[in-house]
Amino acid sequence: MIHFDFEFLLVATVFVSGIIWLIDSLLFAAKRKQVSSGKSVHDPIIVEYAKSFFPVLLAVMVLRSFLYEPFRIPSGSMMPTLLVGDFILVNKYQYGVRLPVVHNQLTEGNKVKRGDVAVFRFPEDETMDFIKRVVGLPGDHVSYYNRRLMINKKPLPVEFQETYAGQGSTPDNMQGGEIFIEQLGDVTHNMMTDAKVKFSANGELIVPDGHYFVMGDNRDHSNDSRFWGFVPEQNLVGKAVTIWMHWDWRKGGSGLDLTRIGTKL
Repeated sequence: MIHFDFEFLLVATVFVSGIIWLIDSLLFAAKRKQVSSGKSVHDPIIVEYAKSFFPVLLAVMVLRSFLYEPFRIPSGSMMPTLLVGDFILVNKYQYGVRLPVVHNQLTEGNKVKRGDVAVFRFPEDETMDFIKRVVGLPGDHVSYYNRRLMINKKPLPVEFQETYAGQGSTPDNMQGGEIFIEQLGDVTHNMMTDAKVKFSANGELIVPDGHYFVMGDNRDHSNDSRFWGFVPEQNLVGKAVTIWMHWDWRKGGSGLDLTRIGTKL
């Protein structure tokens, strides 16, 4: 989802602006006042910028690092649950608070549950954030054959809902997919399969300790654990909780869709 390390840039900017403000306050501010002989004195431009930006940037860093972070959905791998152009909020403390950049865990947090929609750092390139649904927990026996899931040798209940007709700038190859209601643990959610896709990953495995098996809700159009493996626990970023805006500005896109605002995940 994210290809640019905004987190590092934000932390670095907060650190630099804070250091500039601190050094000026300790070493230079008093001297400027003495030299001015009671007259009003202006801070150097770099100090003015530091004083202006530091509190704002610090508040943004605390909010997105420890509370909630916004993400935009760029692909259709989580259709029909999430569409291209959805903007979501991710709860950063759900699975434990982590320090920005280094990602050391500070608090324990809640346990990951089957059915959670989780954001995580892609194991093969940790500069990128992915979003998928957690299917398998540590120790689970996950089976996937003929587009149907089994967890610990029990088939997940599914019920056909409708044929996907497409929405906004949905690619033509997504249309005609079959949408099912699937019961995954305590979570009931929509998932979609596409009979036009002749290759569908089949197999079974045991999820190792400290790892999770994730899949996209758009089962035949998702790059997920079936192809690159498990998500380590330390790669978890947070739990997606709600859609706060939808704006798909691509050619043929749906534009601003207010009906999706407030959708819980």
